[in-house]
Amino acid sequence: FKLELIEMLNRLFVSGKSCSDKVRQGALIVDVRSASEFQAGHVKGSINVPVEEIYTHVDSLAKKELPLVLCCASGMRSARATNILKSHGLDVCNGGSWKSLNH
Repeated sequence: FKLELIEMLNRLFVSGKSCSDKVRQGALIVDVRSASEFQAGHVKGSINVPVEEIYTHVDSLAKKELPLVLCCASGMRSARATNILKSHGLDVCNGGSWKSLNH
């Protein structure tokens, strides 16, 4: 269990740091929170694809031909969505919390 927790934290925080370069280079920010959470506040220019719907949007996200940076409230849902999209061959990283990306 400890090893799994350490690996999860590394993915959240290490990949979040590498995402900042992708954001600066014009990556598309995808907020995977619910529509109501997104409406309450989000990163300017980001799009909303709730994590529960991520499978149905794989093709449309692939057509964007941009690196993707995923975010949510804490980084947990975006980690899950990142793994799904990576398994489909997309260039994606977990940006963690939308508030941290907003800075």
